[in-house]
Amino acid sequence: MDTERRTRHYSNLESNSANAMVTETYKIDGMDCAEEVAALKAELARLPGISDMAFDVLNGKMTVVFSETKVTSDQLVTAVERTGMRAERWHDSAQRIDERRGWERWGRTALTLASGLCLVAGLVTHISAAGWRAAIGADEGMTIPLAARALYLAAVVAGAWYVAPKGWRALLRLRPDMNLLMTIAVAGALIIDEFLEAATVAFLFAVSLALESWSVGRARRAIAALMSISPNTARVVGADGNETMVDVRSVHVGTTILARPGEKFSLDGKIVKGETTVNQAPITGESLPVPKTAGDNVFAGTINEDGAVEFITTKPAEDTTLARIIRMVGDAQSKRSPSEQWVEQFARYYTPAVMLLAFAVMALPPLFTGGLWSRWFYEGLVLLVIACPCALVISTPVSIVAALTASARRGVLVKGGAYMEAPARLKAIAMDKTGTLTEGHPEVRLIVPLSGHTEDEVLQIAAAVEARSEHPLARAIVRAAAGKGIHPAAAQGLQAIKGKGATATIGGKLVWLGSHRLLEERGQETPLMHEQLERMEVDGSSVVVLGKNEHVCGFIALADRIRPQARMAVEQMRAAGIERVIMLTGDNQGTANAIAREAGVDEVRAELLPEDKVAAVADLVQRFGQVGMVGDGVNDAPAMARATLGIAMGAVGTDAALETADVALMSDDLMTVPWLIHHSRRTLGVIRQNIFASLAVKAVFVILTLFGHGSLWAAIAADTGMSLLVVFNALRLLGSNRTA
Repeated sequence: MDTERRTRHYSNLESNSANAMVTETYKIDGMDCAEEVAALKAELARLPGISDMAFDVLNGKMTVVFSETKVTSDQLVTAVERTGMRAERWHDSAQRIDERRGWERWGRTALTLASGLCLVAGLVTHISAAGWRAAIGADEGMTIPLAARALYLAAVVAGAWYVAPKGWRALLRLRPDMNLLMTIAVAGALIIDEFLEAATVAFLFAVSLALESWSVGRARRAIAALMSISPNTARVVGADGNETMVDVRSVHVGTTILARPGEKFSLDGKIVKGETTVNQAPITGESLPVPKTAGDNVFAGTINEDGAVEFITTKPAEDTTLARIIRMVGDAQSKRSPSEQWVEQFARYYTPAVMLLAFAVMALPPLFTGGLWSRWFYEGLVLLVIACPCALVISTPVSIVAALTASARRGVLVKGGAYMEAPARLKAIAMDKTGTLTEGHPEVRLIVPLSGHTEDEVLQIAAAVEARSEHPLARAIVRAAAGKGIHPAAAQGLQAIKGKGATATIGGKLVWLGSHRLLEERGQETPLMHEQLERMEVDGSSVVVLGKNEHVCGFIALADRIRPQARMAVEQMRAAGIERVIMLTGDNQGTANAIAREAGVDEVRAELLPEDKVAAVADLVQRFGQVGMVGDGVNDAPAMARATLGIAMGAVGTDAALETADVALMSDDLMTVPWLIHHSRRTLGVIRQNIFASLAVKAVFVILTLFGHGSLWAAIAADTGMSLLVVFNALRLLGSNRTA
């Protein structure tokens, strides 16, 4: 996983533009599982000019990149209709298709209930007329009463109402799927006069499909709950002080909004008046409210707890942090995990293979051993039923969707199924120091003036050089100067020295500022200076050296506090199976060692330039194979890109972090990292349980059938039961604990 994966999307867009490629998104009515996705892929692949397709089953969304000179939108819609599904452009169809989906869900439920009632009524009628032995097929040669036959047939029609048309289309495409298998099995049972078996298979398969639709629907509702976090209206404060409730979509950036106590913030913004505490749990998962005052950022969907505040909007409704999270969670569904890819590949070969085995069971024993055609035809039908990969196919995507949704609730934004499984496989974790293991708010601890300068002069010159820098140490120096009422002169000709410091001209004289390493490289260090600097660094301080060409002006020692939960988080990472925790920092070795001792990390690499961090991560990948990199998502982006898994910490409101990382931790809670590892391991465990159980049940029934002991109703009952079990097992992930 390198930087190429992060730029591929944009390069594709550029090349597509050059070749008259367009991207269109459609809402697909009837796309509820992997079978429908496979059908759509097969149908659209026949069209010319299609360069890429992406499917989001959770939201019923299809995105197609195509050449408008070779294929039209109408042709795309027609191709979708040939699969039995319907497509409408995303922007104007969502509401109508959601309504149709609701009606179809009710219709499917009603037909499933009708099928079950007709099945029970038919069985009761059959028992009343011919006795229970005849009804269950124990008495050979007994004729099924006409009334029972009609009720069984009604159960078949109701149960297969949505299945048979899809099976027919699969046959026309010569692409066998579970719908075709069930249709053949039901039709075959009717042909050999096994009406009870046919009705039972139709009803139980309808139940299985209803369960699958329900599980996807529950996941959709979980995402919809995220979308409902943010209010639809905002209380706009006009220039005259009057308040007006308006739709958030019509609010422009820079508008003043009032948030009363107990209300949710309607948009992202910056407080300009008042102070309060804010419950940010809907986005970050933090349990404790966060104090906010003028100048602090607030985010849409978070809850204003104490005081009325006015804030100026900084983003439109469609681009708030919450809106971006919702979009990314939705897009994550189309990024399949390795387990999902394996299941799809397995099912592609498994289904045709078992169909061939079923036809062999139907034909070979009668031809070569003199077996009864009716008996072995029936056993072949049993194999067709058990060949249905329903439970197997739905087991993994439901697990991934549930895990992604639980993560989003915890304030952990995982970019896709592939990254949901990755934490479970990590062997080592590299962590940045500043802002990750430490709080990222260093303060000036000591100023050592030299060469006749005073403390205030050293601080004034340093603040002038650092005035425009965003580095945490630079901001600490500027804050310290402001706190003393020092107003630095303007610096001219500022030049950064990559990874070491900067130079500037102040009052007509060149000034340099930087690390201990820069002082050594300039050759201006004395033995006494070296001893002083070494002592400060061993004490845990980061030291900034200030000087001119003719002398060194002084030192500024700064210290950053380690996060209170850092040591516990590192210990829990080890408990989760991480073999090695490594700290990577550009800070000096002494400070790095002091922080490392407090945090309990296994290895320290200090005084690293950005490219050194990338090399360090590459070395760790070579040593351990699977390596995670935890950083701030901006300065550490190259190192995160080189790691197996990039994790951005404290990403709330940080656009770069949301875009860069594979996983974005919305809060600054370091304990979220071991929670993510445990959650990923639990997810992988659930996936493996579901796959193993699904295959085990099928293997048992294949063996029973080959020995002539299988039955249609038992096979479909087992398959439906497994579908139910894997769904409920997967949905347990929605209730993942909030602790590691």
